[in-house]
Amino acid sequence: MAPSRLAAVAGGALALAAGSALAQGSGGFGIELVEKAGDAEMSGALRILLALTLLSLIPSALVAVTAFTRIVIVLSMLRHALGMQETPPNMVLIGLALFLTLFTMTPVIRQVSEQAVTPYLEGSMPLREAATQGAAPLRDFMVRQTREQDLALMVELSKAEAPQSVEDISLVQLVPAFMLSELRTAFQIGFVIFLPFLLVDLVISSVLMSMGMLMVPPIVLSLPIKVLMFVLVDGWSLVVKSLVGSFA
Repeated sequence: MAPSRLAAVAGGALALAAGSALAQGSGGFGIELVEKAGDAEMSGALRILLALTLLSLIPSALVAVTAFTRIVIVLSMLRHALGMQETPPNMVLIGLALFLTLFTMTPVIRQVSEQAVTPYLEGSMPLREAATQGAAPLRDFMVRQTREQDLALMVELSKAEAPQSVEDISLVQLVPAFMLSELRTAFQIGFVIFLPFLLVDLVISSVLMSMGMLMVPPIVLSLPIKVLMFVLVDGWSLVVKSLVGSFA
């Protein structure tokens, strides 16, 4: 699948998922389009308006229901562990996080494309059914990455009955539970990344104190050493491999 088509399918998948989430709101809110023979033009206009509305939700859906949260937090913590506040720039980190997210979510996006986006675009499936079918692969992905404790917490806070199966889990409960699990996992990975850099800082500080060079900031020596160590061990490849492998 070409990158441009894959990106388009990703947008359609997230839009359908957002529509499904709106339909499952706690207040029973839903969107229903009624088509009549004489209102074909109005129905088309409403469909375009609805599509544009859902597309505006894609940035929030990208953060909420994909691997983006874990990846961008780990990359940001890696930058802080190195001791460089502005290098790599935010644009570079976000771009890398976006493409790693697209790479990680490719199997899910293909399932959504086959089950929902393509049938809807061909006109063989109504919007409501497409939203339901498109949300199923995303639901399975989020359930696999969500801890039971986080899901139980959201069910308890919503004061709802405990779900008996995966299909019974509401997206209103699953999405925040998934994000809590992603935050926990990202901080766990970030802690492991911080340890070797913290060790370098401690060693450099001890050496400077033992030599009586108290006026020399430790970061002056530790920063180039940490960068050199990170390059020698091929740190970027290790971090990317660990991040992608954490979703297996």
